Amino acid sequence: MVKISPSLLSADFLNLYSDVKLLEESGADSIHIDVMDGHFVPNLTFGPVIIEQIKRITSIPIEVHLMILNAEQTFQDYINAGADTIFVHSEACFHLDRMVNAVKSHDVKVGVALNPATSEDILRYLYTSIDEVLIMTVNPGFASQVFLTSQLEKVSLVRRRIAELGVNVTIAVDGGINAKTASLVVSAGAETLVTGSYLFCPDRKDLGAKIALLRSLA
Repeated sequence: MVKISPSLLSADFLNLYSDVKLLEESGADSIHIDVMDGHFVPNLTFGPVIIEQIKRITSIPIEVHLMILNAEQTFQDYINAGADTIFVHSEACFHLDRMVNAVKSHDVKVGVALNPATSEDILRYLYTSIDEVLIMTVNPGFASQVFLTSQLEKVSLVRRRIAELGVNVTIAVDGGINAKTASLVVSAGAETLVTGSYLFCPDRKDLGAKIALLRSLA
């Protein structure tokens, strides 16, 4: 079954408690938290303190997507705050293999995020070490961007590589996911849908129904 991971980037920052509880009631499989530093991407968002507070009020697994420079120096702060999965970017790590194994040594899941212009080739020697691949279908940094159909080929390619190697790696897709694009990425091989604007905007009253719809489309 396809899993839904709502992104808090589109939540109401003044009412995070209410939004997290709404996600629980709506059957979200995990919560996706985008950490941005204003350098690797131009936006600024959450830090470990916010993640720690969210962890206290929910049992839903928390995915932390590190869109930051020097992730090697700070990733443990997010694990200590309660992250169940850490996503890292190859573009922000000098030694990606070392980073992946450092995260795994803390007994949490680890995934590699691929920007739209990043080739799948960087995963060639990592498939046996990672738990997930997060394929960005927008350029990271801001919510409400237009879905990049060019990335469907990458999703299919990663799916074929996983099948060829026989490894247990999940494909997640993040960016521009809605009722129209969900079926496209799932058909290409995605298993987890990270979506924010579609769920939270223009309001939250239909959030549960939207999650159910995404699952049915997939």
